[in-house]
Amino acid sequence: MVKPAMSVRNPRMVLLLLTAVLQLMQNADCNLLEKVTQASVKCNMTSSVPLHRIHAEFSSAIVDNEYIVSFNGYFKSSARRRFITAALQESGISSWKIIPRINPANEHPSDFDVVMLKDQNGEGVEALTDHPLVKTVTPHKKVTNAKVSTRLSCCCHVMSPAEDEPHSDSTSEPKTGSPCNGSRKCSGSSKDWTQSFHSSRPQNRNSLSLGAAYWHGPTRHRSRNLMRSVPKQIVSALQSEILWNMGFTGAGVRVAIFDTGLASDHPHFKKGKVKDRSNWTNEKTLDDGLGHGTFVAGVIASSQECLGFAPDADIFVFRVFTNNQVSYTSWFLDAFNYAILKKINVLNLSIGGPDFMDHPFVDKVWELTANKVIMVSAIGNDGPLYGTLNNPADQMDVIGVGGINFDHQIARFSSRGMTTWELPAGYGRMKPDIVTYGSAVRGSALKGGCRSLSGTSVASPVVAGAVTLLASAVLDRADVVNPASMKQALMASARRLPDFNMFEQGYGKLDLLRAYQTLTTYKPQASLSPSYIDLTECPYMWPYCTQPIYYGGMPVIVNVTILNGMGVSGKIVDKPKWEPYTPQFGSHIEVAFSYSPVLWPWSGFLAVSVTVSKNAATWEGIAQGQITLTVESPAESEEKDVRQSTVKLPIRVKIIPTPPRSKRILWDQYHNLRYPPGYFPRDNLRMKNDPLDWNGDHIHTNFKDMYQHLRSSGYFVEVLGSPFTCFDASQYGTLLIVDAEEEYFPEEVTKLKRDIDQGLSVIVFADWYNVSVMKKVKFYDENTRQWWMPDTGGANIPAINDLLSPLGMAFSDQVYEGDYTVGDHDMYYASGTSIAKFPDEGVLVLQSLKNQGYEVLKGDTKMTDSVPVLGLHQTKTPAGSGGRVVLYGDSNCLDTSHMQKDCFWMLSALLEYTAYNTLLPIFSNQEKISLSMAIDLPERMEGNHLHRYSKVLEGHLGTARHRPLPTCPHLVWAPPHPLNKSAPSNLYQHQKLMFIELEPPLPPVKGKDNLLNPIVGIKDKPGFIADPQYGGPHVVQDTSNVFPVLAFLSTGLVVLFLLNQYYRSRSRPKRKRPRPRKLQQLIYGAKVPGV
Repeated sequence: MVKPAMSVRNPRMVLLLLTAVLQLMQNADCNLLEKVTQASVKCNMTSSVPLHRIHAEFSSAIVDNEYIVSFNGYFKSSARRRFITAALQESGISSWKIIPRINPANEHPSDFDVVMLKDQNGEGVEALTDHPLVKTVTPHKKVTNAKVSTRLSCCCHVMSPAEDEPHSDSTSEPKTGSPCNGSRKCSGSSKDWTQSFHSSRPQNRNSLSLGAAYWHGPTRHRSRNLMRSVPKQIVSALQSEILWNMGFTGAGVRVAIFDTGLASDHPHFKKGKVKDRSNWTNEKTLDDGLGHGTFVAGVIASSQECLGFAPDADIFVFRVFTNNQVSYTSWFLDAFNYAILKKINVLNLSIGGPDFMDHPFVDKVWELTANKVIMVSAIGNDGPLYGTLNNPADQMDVIGVGGINFDHQIARFSSRGMTTWELPAGYGRMKPDIVTYGSAVRGSALKGGCRSLSGTSVASPVVAGAVTLLASAVLDRADVVNPASMKQALMASARRLPDFNMFEQGYGKLDLLRAYQTLTTYKPQASLSPSYIDLTECPYMWPYCTQPIYYGGMPVIVNVTILNGMGVSGKIVDKPKWEPYTPQFGSHIEVAFSYSPVLWPWSGFLAVSVTVSKNAATWEGIAQGQITLTVESPAESEEKDVRQSTVKLPIRVKIIPTPPRSKRILWDQYHNLRYPPGYFPRDNLRMKNDPLDWNGDHIHTNFKDMYQHLRSSGYFVEVLGSPFTCFDASQYGTLLIVDAEEEYFPEEVTKLKRDIDQGLSVIVFADWYNVSVMKKVKFYDENTRQWWMPDTGGANIPAINDLLSPLGMAFSDQVYEGDYTVGDHDMYYASGTSIAKFPDEGVLVLQSLKNQGYEVLKGDTKMTDSVPVLGLHQTKTPAGSGGRVVLYGDSNCLDTSHMQKDCFWMLSALLEYTAYNTLLPIFSNQEKISLSMAIDLPERMEGNHLHRYSKVLEGHLGTARHRPLPTCPHLVWAPPHPLNKSAPSNLYQHQKLMFIELEPPLPPVKGKDNLLNPIVGIKDKPGFIADPQYGGPHVVQDTSNVFPVLAFLSTGLVVLFLLNQYYRSRSRPKRKRPRPRKLQQLIYGAKVPGV
């Protein structure tokens, strides 16, 4: 008997054949192979789908001698000229002119002009500001987008699905594997970090897209998990075909795309749907020369190949960036005015930057939303660092969008909250609002075809397209659709992602179908974001949930956003009411409020300060209550009564007895400054691609990891947002001063010395300061031809020395860098300073370091021995021992922004010293040395402008002087109105809005036509089931992604089975059998007995 050539009993042969089939399929369709392997493998780029990495950075710079003059209304150009002429003639200014703006808006009245004014003494600006019809006079700013598009090579890039795309410059060499074809190797360019310190101002803000052809999960999730395929159509991932089948395709909605333009004949857009293309730049073209605007427009409204959400929407293209990636604030202002005139419904803005103090821009965004324009904006690509939100996405009236990958993990590049507008006295708001897919999304390419990009500027048009589609589905309810109600619907219907906090995901992942259900039954009302405060719920309520509250501690501040869907303006009736729950110990909580006197546009804030009452100083447990407030808006159209909405904010906190003084640390937030508004440089001079210190220097932003370390070590960290004169030093063991840029009031210097004498310990982490280096690292913007000079160094060493002078201590103006070892710990000193003065009885730690200041100034390397980097001192008073003081010359080892090696172990050791006078042997075994008293201490740079941004200094007759010491903040605790009720054990319930009727059912998807036709015949989508928790249907996305893979594998197995039977039949001796029996054997694979 001859053995068959292949048998189903030989699994090895089956596996080999299956591998061969897959290899054939790879050459035919690389995208299909990705769905099977679930690893992001780039095969030979022979298809028509180019893969790009787009790295876009935005920065703004002041244009020399140009000012935006904003008026209190809209006036014709002749009237505006009269106002400006009258104001400047009175001041005697003759050298000025109004810069003409040639664009589609110049035929209409405007509320601003751009004036070139040579005004050395500020008299012209002051005269314009004093004019009764002038609202503001602000410097004109230029926005630069340093976007680079890099075509990825044909090399294989295999990466674990649990690894997220790294956030790196586009010039970085990509990680590569072996070449797909075995011959070509990956190629890429890399740029050395070094560049002239005397250089153009870097484009420091990366925003928009980070295009890539792969997706990955966050690096912190490296365990095995269910793999999900990357959908070929982004619209399928959100089940938009269900709404298409219902007849909703974006028709009747006007959507504006502010970007780099769009070609009039691009094949992906329906004929006649691009209603208007306008150019606001100084280039004579309407077309897109970069491809970014085309991609964004395609995600929103493409009708072919890579489909958009709303193919029948009316598209209005605003070209606001040149091919050199340059724009001006005035271009945006004119374009925004034109969008209002065109009655735009939805506006996508896939740009952003850290400058939330560009007042004309911010004010115009408010005006846009006040005119019912729903603005959607990218939150930024500066993650995973916290405190990196971009403007305007960080505004309350704008829908700020973060990015996730198709594994439903927060994308590593997506910026994190909190907002930093409110620092240092307050606390930031929750942002982003929602998240959606922003990694490896396919969209329209410049000349046709598709490409894949990643970034929050990809997530933004996904939401903008979804909003456009939703708006077209509720055209019959247009009177209730506005920026607030749309935002409420998106947030109320979003699905929370597990294991991520509110500053990463906002309300969660966009759910298009549930948002549609919410909008169709929406009733105008007010809502809160977040909708509850639970200081015990981790991880979502991070960082609030990481530290219980106690009597005597600094109040916890939660900044709640009020969304008012009833009208563009409103107010809080009377005052918010505090209602403690009597059965749940609500009387142990004290609450204070501050809130917006007027809710405009569509929104406002409610700052809630929470602390523990005195009667709970030794109590431990959970306490609960609620805040009730009523929002009122004017009546609409034919309504007779004003609109009112009452909302409740549940509060749940964990209270513990007051910890001992030694375990309590006070973080000085008051003396930290950041960009905007001033140029405060980074603490590490090597980081020239990100020169601005703009993350807030807060324990929950760029010092987040340090905070987590302190909490895990058993310390309690509180934040001081007021001067040193406003805290009770007897409550705290250690005052932590890190990277301080602000000046100090004389009263603060006196009080701190007194507090140290009475037992308070202080740890100071400083940074570099050298006037010559500061002048060397000034930035020259070649476009505006203006120098940007730092207002201080990495830290304000002259001010810190003033604070330390009563203790006989001071830092130098030397700048050092280098690696060294302390015990078993490797350390890196990144652009730090050295100790210049220290008491003889103190302990000094010396190291050999490179003189980085010499390298910056001379361009050469110079080593310095015996550099005093750390000092520890036990103070003495006539009454005995006082507090302990520690100085260290570098804070980069605590700052997550550009940390190379952390020094958390050293911070713990220093806290053991300050709290318990326990000194590690590696510090106590140092030789006693005396520092030379002849060292010149650093002085403030002459002509600096720190007083413009300081809370301590003010300008006076051309010089800076101290302001009067402000009064300490005084909170008025709200009177309690006890309720005899209990709250649920879990406050998280999916936010429910008031409805006018039951949620409408969604029909199943019908039809068998090709998915490329977005209007007629969408393929059935499995997994559409009812969700008993929320009482409505939803889409199970995982199953819809798995079914195509299962179908492909099943087909492959059937083919293998048939091939197996065929070869078995050929291997046997031929026998004459009736034809039907031979066919029967071939089909059934078994011998049939003959008659």
